[in-house]
Amino acid sequence: MKILDRYILVAFLKTFLSVFIILMFIFVLQTVWLYISELAGKDIDVWVILKFLWFFSPKLIPLVLPLTILVTSLMVFGNLAEQYEFAAMKSSGISLQRAMRSLMFFIVGLSLLAFFFANNIIPNSEYKWQNLRRNIAQQSPSMAIVAGQFSEIGDDFNIKVDEKFGENEEFLKGVIIHQKNPKRPNRNTTVTIAKEGELVSEKGSNTLSLILKDGNRYEDIQLNNAVKQRSGPFAKAHFEEYTINIDLTALDKSDIDAENELSNHNMYKVSELFVEIDTLSHSFTKDIQVYGNNMYYRTGVNKFNDTLRRKIKRDTVHKEILSVFVDRQQSEIVETALNNVRGTLQSLNSKKVEFQIKTKRLNKHEIALHEKFSLAIACIILFFVGAPLGAIIRKGGMGLPMVVAILLFLTYHFIGIFAKNSAEDGTMHPFIASWMSTVIMLPLSIWLTYRATTDQGVFDMDSFLQRIGNLFRKK
Repeated sequence: MKILDRYILVAFLKTFLSVFIILMFIFVLQTVWLYISELAGKDIDVWVILKFLWFFSPKLIPLVLPLTILVTSLMVFGNLAEQYEFAAMKSSGISLQRAMRSLMFFIVGLSLLAFFFANNIIPNSEYKWQNLRRNIAQQSPSMAIVAGQFSEIGDDFNIKVDEKFGENEEFLKGVIIHQKNPKRPNRNTTVTIAKEGELVSEKGSNTLSLILKDGNRYEDIQLNNAVKQRSGPFAKAHFEEYTINIDLTALDKSDIDAENELSNHNMYKVSELFVEIDTLSHSFTKDIQVYGNNMYYRTGVNKFNDTLRRKIKRDTVHKEILSVFVDRQQSEIVETALNNVRGTLQSLNSKKVEFQIKTKRLNKHEIALHEKFSLAIACIILFFVGAPLGAIIRKGGMGLPMVVAILLFLTYHFIGIFAKNSAEDGTMHPFIASWMSTVIMLPLSIWLTYRATTDQGVFDMDSFLQRIGNLFRKK
């Protein structure tokens, strides 16, 4: 390695490590701020909190690493241009591409390392983090109740509250509880709604008491008659005060380091994602086919047989199909048709939501697959955005380069967020959404590299004004 290459590489590495540590510290503080309500005041050991942050930190790398590369390249090349070191290099016949050569190899190696990290380290840390968070929640049930969303307590209760307050956040407002039936574990058969609630548990007790005040309790009634069951019968009861006891015996035996069976799209490697996407795709296609066949059979067309024999002239034209049948059969046909329509509408509404959930899950897996590759490519492209831009603006340090880098990165990041949100609900293809922000930055990197190589600014104001003046002179 020549002296020039070593000089630029060392300057880049020093700045890179400094910026990476600063940005990582900022994002970790943001994580603490996001989860402070869940971790603070819960009698959780400091070691457990540090382990929580340690397992969460790898998830921040896809955000921190591209931003670090962009900021570092802007600062280093801006500093070299500001101190006229690039001018000295060019006077010696060294071009910008030659000066960037050692860093090109470093960035390519770093992008390969980023892919390895995203494919191996992040899935494992995601599993460890989710597993630890679940174990903490099981040991502290009050922690598991998060205001504004449904939280699972044990296997039978899903609780949502609008607000938590009190010294230990034991007082609740706007309580909604979904309780599962042991005989039908896949359905919430009992719903309890209360204006206020309080969590009470004696020291050493295995029972958590939830005292509800001023509310209603709704419970589905299961009937043997399928026709009557379609009307959705239920029982309703009003209460001034009602206590629900939750058994915490199984939760108290939970180990903070126990490994649970958890699975989501962020916990898979590339090879596992291919298998999972293929499985989900085939399962989704099969579900649609089965549902279509079931809807056909539910119409009863294949089961309807006319048992009466009658003479009908072949040249007779019936204006109404029902007129072919006798009165008794006409009423039976109309009643069957109405019941089929009602059942079909209910089934369609429920299946629509189910298929939307499955579509979103499949799209998330595809996005997770492409993100592992797009992260590596983004590192290379953002380097070719920051390095020539730093050489053009000729300003080093933490001032202007940091502002420009943050603006560029926010544009890159928000485009990616909006595209991924559109892809999850099926508005945009997951492949396009995952690569959109990176592809948008590609022509910018090419254009900036060309402008820096040819010693041109980002925007030549003199040339622009001269062309405007020439246009008016012609007129």
